[in-house]
Amino acid sequence: MSSASGDQPRRPAVFFDRDGVLNKDIGYLFESDRLIWIDGAREAVKAVNDTGYFAFVVTNQSGVARGLYEEAHIQELHGWMAQELGRIGAHIDAFEYCPFHPEGTVERYRKVSYRRKPSPGMINDLLARFPVDLEHSFLVGDQPTDLEAARAAGLKGYLFSGSNLELFLRPLLQRS
Repeated sequence: MSSASGDQPRRPAVFFDRDGVLNKDIGYLFESDRLIWIDGAREAVKAVNDTGYFAFVVTNQSGVARGLYEEAHIQELHGWMAQELGRIGAHIDAFEYCPFHPEGTVERYRKVSYRRKPSPGMINDLLARFPVDLEHSFLVGDQPTDLEAARAAGLKGYLFSGSNLELFLRPLLQRS
């Protein structure tokens, strides 16, 4: 793992929400055979990689707290997504998720978490682990809570409409 305190040069990053940005939001997704990529999503991640930015995923996964699936299912899905991205030479530098929810039915996951968006915990944890140039970084989300998390972490945030992610993202990469 990289350490932000090292001598590594800082690089900008794009923080992606997952459901509704990289893949269609079908509600409590954990099976790869149900994942439908958003148009241009894989190409958008490749564009981020090719520009030299870090690519991160930050996703609330309250389905764990609700007893609908396990953390292992999220990790398997993220591994599968990484393989699919690898087919076009793209990669995510880190997947972060929050399995907690204050109204969860699984007791060990029923709590308020600093990592659950709109709190900035997942973003801040990544900023502590990677040498990120915050000023030129941004988050792409599909919900106001995503943008609130970005603001709380000192990031610009952009609301994605759900059409083509690559077309949405390219002008933002040139602007940053």
